[in-house]
Amino acid sequence: MNREIREFFDKENIVTKKITIKKDVRIIDTGQDRFVIKRRDRNLDDLFKYLESRSFNYFPKILYKTNNYDIYEYVSDTSIPMEEKGIDIIKLLTMLHSKTTFYKDVDEDYYKKIYEGINSKINYLENYYNDIAEIIERQEYMSPSSYLFIRNISLVFRALNYCRYNIEKWYKIIDEKKRIRIVNIHNNISLDHYLLDSRPNFISWRLSKRDMPIYDLIKFYKEYYLELDFCELLRNYEVNYPMLLEEKLLFFCLISLPEKLEFNDSEYNLCIRVKKFYDYLNSSDKFIMDYFPKENKKQYS
Repeated sequence: MNREIREFFDKENIVTKKITIKKDVRIIDTGQDRFVIKRRDRNLDDLFKYLESRSFNYFPKILYKTNNYDIYEYVSDTSIPMEEKGIDIIKLLTMLHSKTTFYKDVDEDYYKKIYEGINSKINYLENYYNDIAEIIERQEYMSPSSYLFIRNISLVFRALNYCRYNIEKWYKIIDEKKRIRIVNIHNNISLDHYLLDSRPNFISWRLSKRDMPIYDLIKFYKEYYLELDFCELLRNYEVNYPMLLEEKLLFFCLISLPEKLEFNDSEYNLCIRVKKFYDYLNSSDKFIMDYFPKENKKQYS
C-alpha cells in the first residue's frame, strides 16, 4: 500500500488485515469491511450524479477520495454462465440507454463527417486488399498464411460491398434528419465489467461519454462475437430499446467493416491471425443473415 493510502487509512482509523491486487485495483479487507482502491484517471463525480438523477444507480459507490485515488464500496460477484451474463448485461445496458436518452440537434456536416470517414476507410481497405492479393498471386510458392488468405478473399470484398451499400442507405435516410439520438454510453462493456451482487453493477466507467447507443453494442460484439449469441442479445436489447433504422444500418455497417490485416509477423502467428480475421468476417456475415427476416436477406447479402 502506498503512502497516500496508508496515511488516509490511519487518519480514518481503518485497519488493514489483507490486501489483494487484482489487475489495476487493490482490494482492502479490514476484517469487517472491504474496499476497492483505484487510481483516479478521471473524476467521475459528475457522471455518477447525472446517472443517479436519471434513476440509474447500478454502479459501485465512491466512499472516500484522496488526492489521487478513489475508494469504492466492494461489490462481490455471483458466478453465472457466460450466456446468462451476456443477457443480463444487455438488460442493464438497455436500462442505461433508455434512462439517459435525449435528442441532439445536428447539422449536415455531422453526418457528412461520419459518411466520408467510413467511405474513406472502405476505399482504403479495398485498395489495400487488392494490392495484397496481387502480391500473393505473383508468388511462385504461397506460404500457408498467404494461401489461407487468398482462398477466402471473396469474404473481404463481400464485407466491403455490404458496408458500402449500408453507408449509402444510411446517408440517404439520415440526410433528412436534423436530430440524432444520444445516450450516455458506458463505452467499455465486457463480461469483466459487470458484477452481480444484491443488484447488477457496471464497473470501469472511465471511458464513458455521450454518443450514439450503437457504440456500446459494437464494442461488446467485437469482443465476444464467437462466445455469445448476438442474435438473441440484440433481440433482447430491442425488446426494451428498439434501434432506429439509421442506427441499425450504421451498426451493421461498422461491425462488418474488416480490419486492416498486417502481414508482418512469423508464419505461425500469421496463420492464426488470418484465421481469426476470417472467423470474424464469417461470424458477422452469419449474424446479419440470421438477424434479418428472410424477405430482407437478399438486400443484406
